[in-house]
Amino acid sequence: MKLSFFLAPVQAGFPSPADDHVEKKLDLNELLVAHPASTFFVRVEGHSMRDAQIFDGDVLIVDRALQAESGSIAVAIINGEFTVKRLLRKKDRLFLVAENPAFPALEISPEMDFQVWGIVTYVIHKVRINRL
Repeated sequence: MKLSFFLAPVQAGFPSPADDHVEKKLDLNELLVAHPASTFFVRVEGHSMRDAQIFDGDVLIVDRALQAESGSIAVAIINGEFTVKRLLRKKDRLFLVAENPAFPALEISPEMDFQVWGIVTYVIHKVRINRL
């Protein structure tokens, strides 16, 4: 489904969008999916990535065609279980690091059944309202 895409950027004031500002129709797949055959959507469960602005219930866009690099946020499989964490390489050691201090980092050892399933490219979540 293609939606209207406005040429004028949104200011932090009171924008006044009008039909003459419509640049084209925006296809979210074109914007968010670089490799359609290897891109998947997955829902997050849990709070270990909250400081990376990834919250329980969010939807991740995961690209399996991308190469994992230190610092990437990845969906990984550890001993048959899926998880989302930040990959961190320190010298010849690899860690999966949560973005929440309540969760310890996990060093990947050769004994573990470990695989990077894909790299997170976008996070979709509802804007949360902070109540005063």
